[in-house]
Amino acid sequence: MISKKHITDRFISYVTIDTESDPESNTTPSTAKQWDLANKLVEELTHIGLEDISIDENAYIMATLPSNIDNEVPTIGFISHFDTSPDFTGANVRPQIIENYDGKDIVLNKSENIILSPDYFEDLKLYKGQTLVTTDGTTLLGADDKAGITEIVTAMEYLVQHPEIKHGKIRIGFTPDEEIGRGAHKFDVKKFGADWAYTMDGSEIGELEYENFNAAGAVVTVKGKIVHPGYAKGKMINSMYIAQDFIISLPRLETPEHTSGREGFFHLHTIKGDVEETQLQYIIRDHNKEHFEARKEVMKKLAAEINMQYKREVIHIEIKDQYYNMREKIESLMYIVDIAEEAMKSLNIKPLIKPIRGGTDGSQLSYMGLPCPNIFAGGHNFHGRYEYVPVESMIKAVEVIVKIAELTAIKLAYKM
Repeated sequence: MISKKHITDRFISYVTIDTESDPESNTTPSTAKQWDLANKLVEELTHIGLEDISIDENAYIMATLPSNIDNEVPTIGFISHFDTSPDFTGANVRPQIIENYDGKDIVLNKSENIILSPDYFEDLKLYKGQTLVTTDGTTLLGADDKAGITEIVTAMEYLVQHPEIKHGKIRIGFTPDEEIGRGAHKFDVKKFGADWAYTMDGSEIGELEYENFNAAGAVVTVKGKIVHPGYAKGKMINSMYIAQDFIISLPRLETPEHTSGREGFFHLHTIKGDVEETQLQYIIRDHNKEHFEARKEVMKKLAAEINMQYKREVIHIEIKDQYYNMREKIESLMYIVDIAEEAMKSLNIKPLIKPIRGGTDGSQLSYMGLPCPNIFAGGHNFHGRYEYVPVESMIKAVEVIVKIAELTAIKLAYKM
């Protein structure tokens, strides 16, 4: 169906363009270099024959594959993001192609002794005999989510070239800044005009997700008093010790390294401090909305208790919700998940339906009126030097997109 070389060449042409986003920036996109890939994508969409192609002042890209049937069917969409994570450098990506992977260690970088090993990354064992695209050990790869973009563009190209495959109107969208939580912030759902969509932003082949964490960020500011240490008795208040009390008073086993599945957590990801002031930055996550609200209350009550001990406000806590579980918006529309599941099964792909231990653009878009489950893009070990993607998984993702388009036209032609 899809040439390995064709999809690999397209993928590499995307990942070798640096599109790292910047959480400290206030612009959209957050980095000017994201425009380099955005503009290339507009040219490519034009070249493969899509219509209504647009790119707005914030680099959001939309395009249309018109319907090729007479029946009225729902308009569906496929969405991916073109930025890469600031967690690890995306500059000067030099992909390596491993043909017919033998199931053993892969030397990513001989001089720095960087090894991608199935002894540590067990998922590698799933792909023995396949073609892998890896990093050279010095950058991330960018399969998150340039694999998704590759698959969407390739699927649209295939449908243009094969008009015998019947489908309704399809909209595609590419966004900046997903990796810093802003990918959906300026997405024009009304302009997109789809009844529902799928983000191609999952990992392992077969992943199909329609529920994710409820998410919040918390900034805990602890105030102390600095006094000359030689004369500090009864006067100095060390903010770092108070911060330590706060940290150890939260449930120690309810952290990312001790939880899985639908279990939520408190995650302390940044500490900055001295005697006078210490700041703690947390993320709060839980799939269950009631548990999510309870976690926020735990932090607020703990701050209040410590303030009572010191008889003044030594701790100030600010909590902001970030996104919510898209399951609440999709449960009443489970046929859109069922279509994706049927598409996978028809292609001999075992659906892996599980909750996302994170979020996607789809979670925010679902609350903006565009129900948006998440489908695998095929990559593994995102955001770091050990990232890789099997080419066969990308090809399968293309086939899933095509099959979803076909099934939607067949099953929902008279149900608008």
